[in-house]
Amino acid sequence: MVRYIITILLVLAALGSQAQTRVSGQVTDATTGEALPFVGIYIKNTSIGTSTDAEGFYNIRLTNTPDSLTAAFVGYLPLTLPIKKGVAVQTLDFKLSTNAQQLQEVVIRPGENPAWAIMRRVMDNKSSNDKRKLTAYQYEAYTKMQFDVDNVGQQKGKGVVGKAITSLVDSQLYLAGEDGKKVLPFFISESLSDYYYNRDPKRNKEILKATKVTGIGLQDGTLVSQVIGSSYQDYNFYQNWVSVLQKNFISPIADGWKSYYNYELEDSTYIGNDWCYELSFKQKRPQDLAFNGRMWITAEGYALRKLEATVSKSANINFVENIALKQELQQVGEKAWMPSETEVKIRIVGLTPKRPGILAKVYTSYKGVEVNQPQKSDFFDKPVELLAGAGKQTEDFWDKHRHDSLSVSDKQVYATINTIRETPKVQRFTNIATVLGTGYKSFGKVSWGPWPYTYAYNNVEGHRFQVGGKTNINFSDKLELRAYTAFGTEDKELKYSLGGRYIFSRKRWSEVGFTHQEDLEQVGLMSDKLESSPFFLGFSRFGELRRPIMVRETGLYVQRDVLRGVTEKISLRKRQFDPQYDFAFYKDGPSQPEQVATSFTATEVSFLTRYANNEVFVENDNERISLGSGSRPVLSLKYTLSLQHALGSTVDYQRVDLGVEQEFVMGRLGNTLYRLEAGKIFSPVPYPLLEVHTGNETPFYYDATYNLMDYFEFASDTYASLHYEQYFEGLLFNRLPLIKKLKWRVLATSNILYGSLSQKNLDLMPTIIPTGATQEALKALGRAPYVEVGYGIENIFKILRVDAFHRLTYLDEGARKFGLKFSVQFKL
Repeated sequence: MVRYIITILLVLAALGSQAQTRVSGQVTDATTGEALPFVGIYIKNTSIGTSTDAEGFYNIRLTNTPDSLTAAFVGYLPLTLPIKKGVAVQTLDFKLSTNAQQLQEVVIRPGENPAWAIMRRVMDNKSSNDKRKLTAYQYEAYTKMQFDVDNVGQQKGKGVVGKAITSLVDSQLYLAGEDGKKVLPFFISESLSDYYYNRDPKRNKEILKATKVTGIGLQDGTLVSQVIGSSYQDYNFYQNWVSVLQKNFISPIADGWKSYYNYELEDSTYIGNDWCYELSFKQKRPQDLAFNGRMWITAEGYALRKLEATVSKSANINFVENIALKQELQQVGEKAWMPSETEVKIRIVGLTPKRPGILAKVYTSYKGVEVNQPQKSDFFDKPVELLAGAGKQTEDFWDKHRHDSLSVSDKQVYATINTIRETPKVQRFTNIATVLGTGYKSFGKVSWGPWPYTYAYNNVEGHRFQVGGKTNINFSDKLELRAYTAFGTEDKELKYSLGGRYIFSRKRWSEVGFTHQEDLEQVGLMSDKLESSPFFLGFSRFGELRRPIMVRETGLYVQRDVLRGVTEKISLRKRQFDPQYDFAFYKDGPSQPEQVATSFTATEVSFLTRYANNEVFVENDNERISLGSGSRPVLSLKYTLSLQHALGSTVDYQRVDLGVEQEFVMGRLGNTLYRLEAGKIFSPVPYPLLEVHTGNETPFYYDATYNLMDYFEFASDTYASLHYEQYFEGLLFNRLPLIKKLKWRVLATSNILYGSLSQKNLDLMPTIIPTGATQEALKALGRAPYVEVGYGIENIFKILRVDAFHRLTYLDEGARKFGLKFSVQFKL
């Protein structure tokens, strides 16, 4: 039946297309021949129309053939051209003439570029016109987002992706893009939300009232619904740096405007009721992260009224061929200016020009702006809130509340996506992609996985097989249970883990959890700091296990967001350590050498406080995902107390760990990332409980390790470290004539570690253990720090990063003084 329905839909679509007229062409300046982007192409007295792309091309399908088509652009005289009747495909090229007006008087210095005088006035009035001066503001936003695959069907079956698309999708479902080439829409979404902003302290919140998500490959649109709102389309050109695709572009009205742009005064005209100067701006260096385009500055108040900007493919951004951004602004209370609508178009290309790429279009409009009505502080506790039932609004609701009606093209996109995703091949492909992306395969209320840990091979366990799973949101939106079991063919040991957690509140996230686990670990690789390096941990289970230790752990925890950005976590856990290598320690110190133990138990209570100002989270079923806290530092403080004799504990100690991490923009120097860590253990403890600094003997780069330090080379009970990375983007290579074509980027790294090990800890380990074997001695850092510095190149073939490291201290015999590390990354 599904096959028949799809066939009928395709027949109807084919019949409908016979009655359509397709008109395409290019819009240029009649005098200079320059292509004009964002020109409006429409039928008079109707809502039917489109606009030109970054190269001035347009393409429009018309169900009923009108008499004419009109092109209109600010600063140019509108032009209407006739459409031929009975011609299904035709070309209309528009050549627009400028609409010259008398300029208002501005003061121009002798021999000076006239645009500079206007730019100086813009700088003088920036603080008055910037919306950030407002105490608070709020508005309703409507956002429409669409993704299309292009460059498909041109050469059928070329490449892995091309073969996948042509095998899954009937070519008759392709649509004509704005440039007339075939595209395949695979995602479209709409959202209606209320956005709130407070200045002091800076807080923002978006309440998503309605969402509509339709896409190929989506099994659940809940997570997507939280990241399609207007808060991710906030482009404020009054800031010096404007973030697009997580890249920071210098604004054409930045404080250092002269250093980055060339300006020309092109024209003056009305935008709405505002008389404006039209200025063109072009980046001085092709590969800088800067814009090219035009902007309109009001003659009264020198505010940014409208801007049309593009980013060319010469900019050093991976996979992005061009970006076109259009924004109009409106004046609100206290003469501040806020966007009234924003449109962004991005073309993302494949690894090679012949591979399929993606066209992304995002449109946002703003209504009902209210200013200087701040909300209470606790109102912002949850920055992104998806209302219950937001994804279940009816078509009648959308027809009434959309800021603008759907075009014929939009309706066709919805119909095409719905048709494609119902085909059996696409459904199977979606299931496979979901398993690969999440690590889990869902079976009703239970999800099997994670699959990457299903198999490993090492010298202790032999072939290790693991099977596990967890309950999902279909089982409960509060309770999650998880477990796995593993078996080694060599050690014949059964390992397992059981755990669960219960979510009390999602508004101010609160949960309680428990775990019980018996599994083989490695000394030095049990740190919580390695949780963000799952590949490193997975790789460590292959080959030779160094200092393996059987750990039997039972734990409980309670976690709550006490304030926005402040998380408290209290944990209680009992760990039994049974080393599988030559190990022993003096239970009561070296004064009683007869009291030697080869295993131990620790019962610990820990208190963790984490502060991340303005951090934004989104929810994915029963998980929440951090989207970061911008350029603000993230601080953490953890205190651990081990209780001797409690629940069989044989050790007694206290430990404190501090951490600070931050990433921010340093102007032309690019992006900076640093991580400061420090800690102290206040009592002698068995070796596995010390801070065993993580070395890296693999050829791969991991930022949580010391890349020229061997595994277990140093241990400390008091330490302080700095990890620093500087990403220069294209700062250096952009100026080299031949190298700049490769779009390589330079970076620098450094790791500095101070550490010490008290004599009491050194004396805790006997040289000869009860079995008669010699125990390997601990190695501690001296007064000098461990230092390694690195420099590297990223963006080699767009995905490869190569780092060269030099070890500057502790250059003993056998130490690695130089090394190369590699990593693969998909980075714009």
